[in-house]
Amino acid sequence: MCGFAGFVSKESAVEPEQVLSGMGRAIAHRGPDDAGLWHHLDLGAGLVHRRLSIQDLSPAGAQPMASASGRYVIAFNGEVYNFRQLHSELVKLGCQFRGHSDTEVMLHAIEQWGLAPSLARFSGMFAFALIDQQERTLVLARDRMGEKPLYYGYQGNVLLFGSELKALRAHPAWQGGVDQQALALLLRHNVIPAPWSIHKGIFKLPPASMVTFQLNAGHSNPLPEPERYWRLEECFVESPPGSFDDASHQLESLLGDVVEDQMVSDVPLGAFLSGGIDSSTVVALMQARATQRVKTFSIGFDEAGFNEAEHAAEVARHLGTEHTELYVTPNDALGLVPRLPELYDEPFADSSQLPTYLVSEMTRKHVTVALSGDGGDELFCGYTRYPSVLSRWQGRNSLSGLGRRAAAALPESLSAAAIRALVPAQRGRSGLAIRHRLKAERALARSSSVSEFYRQSVSFWAEPECFRQAVREPTYGLTRPLPPGVPEESLKTLMWRDLNWYLPDDILVKVDRAAMACSLETRIPMLDPKVVAFALSLPLDYNLKGGVGKQVLRSVLFRHVPRELVDRPKQGFAVPVGHWLRGPLRPWAESLLAPSVFGKQELLDESVVNAYWQEHLRGREDYSAELWGILMFLAWLEHTGG
Repeated sequence: MCGFAGFVSKESAVEPEQVLSGMGRAIAHRGPDDAGLWHHLDLGAGLVHRRLSIQDLSPAGAQPMASASGRYVIAFNGEVYNFRQLHSELVKLGCQFRGHSDTEVMLHAIEQWGLAPSLARFSGMFAFALIDQQERTLVLARDRMGEKPLYYGYQGNVLLFGSELKALRAHPAWQGGVDQQALALLLRHNVIPAPWSIHKGIFKLPPASMVTFQLNAGHSNPLPEPERYWRLEECFVESPPGSFDDASHQLESLLGDVVEDQMVSDVPLGAFLSGGIDSSTVVALMQARATQRVKTFSIGFDEAGFNEAEHAAEVARHLGTEHTELYVTPNDALGLVPRLPELYDEPFADSSQLPTYLVSEMTRKHVTVALSGDGGDELFCGYTRYPSVLSRWQGRNSLSGLGRRAAAALPESLSAAAIRALVPAQRGRSGLAIRHRLKAERALARSSSVSEFYRQSVSFWAEPECFRQAVREPTYGLTRPLPPGVPEESLKTLMWRDLNWYLPDDILVKVDRAAMACSLETRIPMLDPKVVAFALSLPLDYNLKGGVGKQVLRSVLFRHVPRELVDRPKQGFAVPVGHWLRGPLRPWAESLLAPSVFGKQELLDESVVNAYWQEHLRGREDYSAELWGILMFLAWLEHTGG
C-alpha cells in the first residue's frame, strides 16, 4: 500500500525533481517508509512514489521501478495477492528476479505477456502509472472493484495524476476551481461518484479501467476515453453450484483461500471486527487458518443504538482472537472533525468516516495491515433497503397517504399547506419539513424505472434546491443505462447499481482515506474477483429469505460462531451526528455557516441552508445527513480555497 503522483508536460519545468518531491510530500502519509522519483526530460514525464513497506522490505522493492529491459517504469499503489503464483510461472519462462516484491512481478508479467493480458491475471487491489519508453505512452490503470484511488486531468498544458488530490495541488500548474455539477452530486448523495471530482477538469479513473496518453502528443482536449479491461456485468450470469448447501461449502472454501492469500505479509497483520456478519466471517476464516491468535479491533459508542463493540467482543471471545476496542466520545469526534477536509481531500460526507478513521488510528498502533469485511452487503444482497425499495416500486401505483398527495398537481407550497391543515399527523410539522418530504415523494412518483426510483430513495436532496441557480447533474453509476446481462426490475438491478457507485464511491473511499491517513493498509477479501464472480452467479433465493439477505454467507459463519452472537438487525457503522450537531459540534458548524465563511462561496443559498439548520436545531426534524454534506463542502472550501 503506497501512494504515487506524477505529471506530463512538454514545457521545461524548473527543477522537476523538486516539483515531484513536493507532490510526494503531500501524500507522505500513504507511504512513510521511503520515497523515490523518476523523471525523463525528453518524454516530459515524471513519477514520484511514497512507500509503505509491506512485501519485500528491502531496497529491491523500491519504486518507481524499471523493468528488467528498462522499457517500462511503474509507480504502483496496492497489492497483487497472487504474485507468488505469477512469479512461479515467470521463473519457468526464464525471468530472473532481483527481489520478491509484487511490483517486480507485475513488470515481468507486462514484459512477458503484455499489459492487457497481465491485468486479466492480476488478482488484487491496485492503481498504477506505467511509462512505456519504447512506445512513448503513459497508462493509468485501476483495479476491478475500485479499491485504490486514481485522479487525473489537465491543468493548463500539464497532465497531472496521483493517488490523492493533494498531490496534484502541489504542482505549480494547479488551477483548481469547483465543479458545480460534481457539487450537485455531493448534495444528493454526500459523496462525489466517479468519474467526477470536486475540481473542474480533474477526474477519477473508473474501476476496471485504464487510460492511455501519448507522451509526444502534448495537451489533449478532450481527455482520452478510459478503456475497460474487465466487465462486472459478465458475473451476473446465474450458475448455481448445486444445492444451497453446496454453494455454502464452496463459498467457505473459496473465501477461506482468499483470506489465507491476503494474510501474507512481511509486517504485523490483523482485522477490523464489528461483530456483524461480514467482518465476523472474515475473522472466523482468518482464525481457522492462522497459526496464532488473530489480532482484532473494534470501536464503540456510549450512545444507545450506536454501539456494536459489545457484540464484537463476544465474537472475539468465542473465536479466541486477541481483541482491542476503543470507545469514542463526542470529544473524540470534535477533535477529528476539523481535520476531515485534509484527510478526505475532497468533500466527503458519510459520517461513518469518523469511527472509520478512529478505528484505523487505533489499529495502526498494533499492526500495519488490517483485513475488513466490506463488500458483503452489495455482493450477497444484504441491505434491507433492497427488498423495501423493490416492493415500493412494484406497488408505486397504489401510493397512499403523503405519497399520494405528493403526486397531486397542486403547487408545492399549496400542497404543503393543505397537508398541514387537513392531515392531523402533519399539523405539528413545519411547512419546510412537509415541502422537503413532498419533493422526495414527487421525485419518487416521477420515476420511470426501478433504477431511478432507487436513486431517489437513496438521495438526501431530491432536488438541489439549496443552489442559487439550477445545476444539471452529470451521468454517473446510478443513471447510466444497465448493460446487457444485468436483469431489470430485480434486486440484482439494485446490487448492480451499488457495486457501481455506493461501494467504490462511498465505502471504499471512506476506508482508503481513513486507513492511509494512518499509514495502515486495508485488504478486502470479499472483493477478490473469484469471490465477486461466485457471489453474483448465485440465485437470489440463495441470499434472500424472509426479507433477510446474505443467507449463504450466514451459513458459512454459523459453522464457526453461534447464531445468537451475530444474528441481529444490522446497525451499520453509524454515529449520532444529529445529536452532536445540536451539542458539541454546534460551534464548529455555526462557524462554517457564519456569513464571513459562507459568503466566500456563491454556489449555495444561505437563506435555504440556514432554514434547514434552524429546523434541525429545534429538534423536531433530523436534517443531519443533508447538513453534513453542506458542512463538509464548506469545511473543505475553507481548508483548500477551492
